[in-house]
Amino acid sequence: MEIFLYILLSIIVLMILLAAVAPKKYNVSRSIVVNKPVNEVFLYLKLIRNHNDWSPWKKKDPNIKQEYIGTDGEVGFLAKWEGNKDVGTGEQEIIDIIENKTIISILRFFKPWKSQSDAYLSVDAVSDNETKVIWGFSGINKPPTNIFFLFFNMDKTVGKDFEEGLRDLKQILEK
Repeated sequence: MEIFLYILLSIIVLMILLAAVAPKKYNVSRSIVVNKPVNEVFLYLKLIRNHNDWSPWKKKDPNIKQEYIGTDGEVGFLAKWEGNKDVGTGEQEIIDIIENKTIISILRFFKPWKSQSDAYLSVDAVSDNETKVIWGFSGINKPPTNIFFLFFNMDKTVGKDFEEGLRDLKQILEK
């Protein structure tokens, strides 16, 4: 019985130590330059339904079930989805729009696990006919689930999806 208690105590101490050193925050972003003026790019981006045309996650589940509540492109618009294991279940709500600058959303994931992230799409004029688009999201890894991020590279995995989506966005906007 005493050995069992030592093993249990060791596991608890190990979990506490791992949770203490594991990343508590994440921030992933990627950017691309699109050969279109800022206002054209921004008008396209702020409509969440347009994301279906370039989102890498739509490709991962073409049969995704979606529901929209509110007026697309306005604060309060809510896009819900229910997809396969690659996409999960969640919702995106526009919480702020800074015209011709940034669209800020909250991403709430319900499956495969619960989490919440702050997402953004920002635009910045490079020239009169070139726009830098930045796509990113950030959040907090709460202990003890943050231990998972010692073994999972969020920047590499999600960043790859962002790069793919931004390449598709560029192709669509430059047609």
